[in-house]
Amino acid sequence: MARHNRLEQRIATEMKALGDARLLRSLRPPRGIDLSSNDYLSLSQHPLLKERMIDAVRHEGCGSTGSRLLRGERDRFAALERSFAAFVQADRALYFSSGYLANLAVMTTFPKAGDVIFSDARNHASLIDGIRLSAARCVIVPHNDVAALARLLEGRRDGQAFVAVESLFSMDGDEAPLARQAALCRDAGAALIVDEAHAVGVYGARGSGLVEANHVEREVFVTISPAGKALGVGGAFVAGPSWAIDYLIQRARPFIFSTAPPPAIAGALEASLSIVAAEPERRQRLVHLARHLRDRLVVEDVPVAPGDSHILPVVVGDNDRALAVAAAMQAEGFDVRAIRPPSVPEGTARLRITVNVGLDEATLDRFAVTLAATLTGATSSFDLLSSSPKAT
Repeated sequence: MARHNRLEQRIATEMKALGDARLLRSLRPPRGIDLSSNDYLSLSQHPLLKERMIDAVRHEGCGSTGSRLLRGERDRFAALERSFAAFVQADRALYFSSGYLANLAVMTTFPKAGDVIFSDARNHASLIDGIRLSAARCVIVPHNDVAALARLLEGRRDGQAFVAVESLFSMDGDEAPLARQAALCRDAGAALIVDEAHAVGVYGARGSGLVEANHVEREVFVTISPAGKALGVGGAFVAGPSWAIDYLIQRARPFIFSTAPPPAIAGALEASLSIVAAEPERRQRLVHLARHLRDRLVVEDVPVAPGDSHILPVVVGDNDRALAVAAAMQAEGFDVRAIRPPSVPEGTARLRITVNVGLDEATLDRFAVTLAATLTGATSSFDLLSSSPKAT
């Protein structure tokens, strides 16, 4: 063990620095009323999804036993991919075991040396990490700045251009200007890559996301749609033209060298897609509840970020203050978490409040009143920190 002393000391120094900055994290199971998860349509506990998953386990077993190019392929995966491609009106779809892997696959497979990727400044870590692993050059675009993107695309000289954005940004809850971005990419010959993580299942007449809602299905190169949020299960789909999906199967290392997901997940996801299609009232209810909470927070003078999505960030700034507010709300029975750097920029620690259809107006009213009172007293709440749980 002595041979690791130097490494242990280095890690200890880094851990102390995280603690001093109030940035240590720990694992904490759900407790209290859910105002922090991504289960926007409350499908994760839906009886039909449970039934389909149990049935699939009985027929397929628990594990896939190998990568999909070896013995891990199942008819259920192919059927699910056909269903999802029809759902988003794409030629083909490919299912991955996580959204992180899907983003790594897209960003490391298509862009090559000599290409350039224009990445929104507030993109998710999985997009950023995929871009870092790519051989292409990366250019950071100011958040949702269409004029800046236009100038950058005009100044491009060589190679293929890619533009990578989230359709609904996970920490701010604001939408990308997809219609204008798609038009720019079309004129410049750039490939638009859209991560629909927090929009799939929620937006559009079919519920397939903001690409659908903006009517740019045929303008986008590929979409990445994680299925562990509004769809309530897990994994992620990459959807796009047939030739792109064929290429991913041949060249995407996160797909080729990963064990396939448990086959039972495909059974549950088929049920999830059917519910989204058959019950548009779930999406309508989510819109109503998000608007209700936002309006109530305004009435209570809580400084909620503008917008109309189901993600409502309340920026408090200081890490200590964010932890104190989160701890106080948890003590009142509301499961909200403090979000701190590097998940968000320095000085913008916040509560990332999310709405789901399992809530009701009375609960949201009580939450808004409690949060307003907590924020008012937060400057004297630092004594709560000694017992506050660590968050994201």
